[in-house]
Amino acid sequence: MNFAELFVFILYLVAMIGIGLYFFFKSKNASEKDYFLGGRQMGAWVSALSAGASDMSAWVLMGLPASIYAAGLGKTWIAIGLMIGYTLSWIFEAPRLRRFSIEAGDSITIPQYLTNRFLSKSKALQIVCAVIFIVAYTIYAASSIKACGTLFNTVLGMDATVAMYLAAAIIIAYTFLGGFSAVCWTDFFQGMLMLAALLIAPIFAWGLIRSGNVQATPMPDHFFSFTADWRDIISGLGWGLGYFGMPHIIIRFMSIKSEKELRKSSVIGISWTLIILVMSVLSACVGRAFLGEITDSSTVFIQLTRRIFPPLVSGILLSAILAASMSTADSQLLAASSAFASDVYKPVFRRNASDKEMLWAGRIVVLGIAVVALIIASNPNSGTIMGLVENAWGVFGAAFGPAIMLSLFWRDLTFAGATAGIVCGALADILWLVLLNSTGVYEIIPGFIVGLVAAVVVSKMGKPGKDVQALFDRASRS
Repeated sequence: MNFAELFVFILYLVAMIGIGLYFFFKSKNASEKDYFLGGRQMGAWVSALSAGASDMSAWVLMGLPASIYAAGLGKTWIAIGLMIGYTLSWIFEAPRLRRFSIEAGDSITIPQYLTNRFLSKSKALQIVCAVIFIVAYTIYAASSIKACGTLFNTVLGMDATVAMYLAAAIIIAYTFLGGFSAVCWTDFFQGMLMLAALLIAPIFAWGLIRSGNVQATPMPDHFFSFTADWRDIISGLGWGLGYFGMPHIIIRFMSIKSEKELRKSSVIGISWTLIILVMSVLSACVGRAFLGEITDSSTVFIQLTRRIFPPLVSGILLSAILAASMSTADSQLLAASSAFASDVYKPVFRRNASDKEMLWAGRIVVLGIAVVALIIASNPNSGTIMGLVENAWGVFGAAFGPAIMLSLFWRDLTFAGATAGIVCGALADILWLVLLNSTGVYEIIPGFIVGLVAAVVVSKMGKPGKDVQALFDRASRS
């Protein structure tokens, strides 16, 4: 165990809890909207880096470099697909979702928005969405907790299961206490840390190779080839579809305080994500030349950093993996808890629940989901970090992507059509994963197509009311 690295990790974790405590005491009289959406007062920098950090979980420092390290640049199609999808979501989806969510009863969650968008009194859609949220986010959060265990085990020699419990406790603490504002501000600092680590480590390593201080290992013949099987290319690009329906990311679009801040935020967010993805790919390439063959390719960034820098500096840079894991897990826990509290607990069980009661209902759900995610993460048979992320990402993209985009751009979408799109998209994604995974095509692609077709076909069987069309027209003009 390196005590300098341990000291940095402890300092980092204490800082995260400190942010949670600050917003807890600051928002003692906060409303439901404040806890779950920050009162729609998020600025450009916080919104952009929070959206990016909540997206780029530990896979960007461990999963993606591991894939490229092992198989070469043919695996960069995932990064390309993500960059395209993220850019399009900021340009086309973000401004309209912010306006539409305000026009649709000042909605504070995605399920609430989808219900209010059609002026429906039925809570069926909110409940369906909340169920998908809780299941998928539990799996997603498990991947982040698992990454924390791998980090502490590799760097400090700590038992991976114990490390997972520690990481989960810290994430629960500041999410439980501070809500959306705490999550966004911790994500902001975590996003800056991730950016610094991915800029510094591979550039220093490349400098040592170029200067002759380190002898580069010969690269495999196929390494620099972008050629890949057509299924890998299609599946990689398909990852970009997930952004249109990823609740913990697009909720940031709804929280920005003005159109002006949103435009600024889009430039910051797109730029940050481009740099992060490029440097993640570069880390794999430089790591391959610098380290040669290593047993566990998922630790390429960890080993690269520890070989180059003294313990205090490596501790700071490796905290970026903690940052990546926590910034995603906290957003997922909050999105799931807001969906349950606002979309199930209040409308179904406690219609007259006070703001204080809603806050505590959300906090209890944060605790419950985290516990289940911890159980999944600590199970040796739960799968890889990348595999867990892939499964959850696919369900969200296939279920919510078509419905949300159609709700923003198609005047004739109906409540029944949106519900059918969400249900059919999620089912198609899951069935493809279970029955047709051997085809090599990522399940989000058939799931997204089925969800889109179902939403359009069912909407064509009916027609939205004039008041629903009027809401669409007002939101489009505003």
